[in-house]
Amino acid sequence: MEGVNLVAGFRPELWQQVAPGEMPSGLAGFTEPLVGRDGFTMPATQHDAVLWLSGSTYDVIFDVSRQAIAELAGIASVAEETSSWPYRRDRDLTGFIDGTENPTLIEAPELVVVAEGRPGAGGMVLLLQKWVHDARAWEALADEEQEQVMGRTKPDSIELDDKPADSHVASTDQERFGKIFRRNMPYGTVTDHGTMFVGFSAEQRPLAAMLESMAGVNGEPDALTRYTHPLTGAYYFVPSIESLRAAAAA
Repeated sequence: MEGVNLVAGFRPELWQQVAPGEMPSGLAGFTEPLVGRDGFTMPATQHDAVLWLSGSTYDVIFDVSRQAIAELAGIASVAEETSSWPYRRDRDLTGFIDGTENPTLIEAPELVVVAEGRPGAGGMVLLLQKWVHDARAWEALADEEQEQVMGRTKPDSIELDDKPADSHVASTDQERFGKIFRRNMPYGTVTDHGTMFVGFSAEQRPLAAMLESMAGVNGEPDALTRYTHPLTGAYYFVPSIESLRAAAAA
C-alpha cells in the first residue's frame, strides 16, 4: 500500500561511459533545440540523470526522494524538481484521456523494451518534456473545437474520421512513426500548470520523429502547440535492473 516505483535514467553519453556497449546504437542526448516552422522551438535542457518516483501517497514519495538525494550527495545535486499527480483517473489537464494508443501492459515489453540480444537489452529510451498550458486560451474553445485540435472526441477518446491533418493525433500517429508507451502526468498549481510528457520506446527515432512532426519541421505544426509550449526537453536511457546492478558492482 505504501510502495514506491522508481525509474532511473541516464544521459546517453554518460551511460555509454559507465557501461560501454550497453545502450542502443545512435542514441544521443537532447543537446540542441529543435526548431520548427515559424520559429517554434523545443528547448534542450539535458541533465545527466533523472529519477522518477511514483506511489500512492506523497509522504512516501517525499521520504524516498530525500533518501535518494542523500545517497547521491557525493556525486550529484538536484538540478530540477517537479511534483505531479493523477487527474480524473486517466486524463491530462486538457480534459482529454491520455494514452489511448498505448499498447497494453502485456504488449508493451515486446514493443518498447530493447529486445534480448541487442545492445541495452531490457532497457528503454525515455523522452521527458515539461509543457506549460495556456489554460485561458484552451478553455475558451468549445468542446467541438478542442476535439478538432486533438483529433479525438473528448468524452470517450474516439478518433475522428475527419480529423484535421494538423491535429495532435495526426501529428503523432504511431502507425506512421512507431510504437511508444506514454505516461503523462499533470504538474503545477491552479494558476500555472501543464503536462509532464513521459514517453518510452525501444529506439530513439519514433520519439524524435514525433517531436519533429509536432514542431512542423517538414510540414504544418501540431495544432496543439498553439495552446501549450515546451519548457524542457531531454532524452535518457533507462537500463535494465541487471545492467544497473552490473554497473554498481563495477
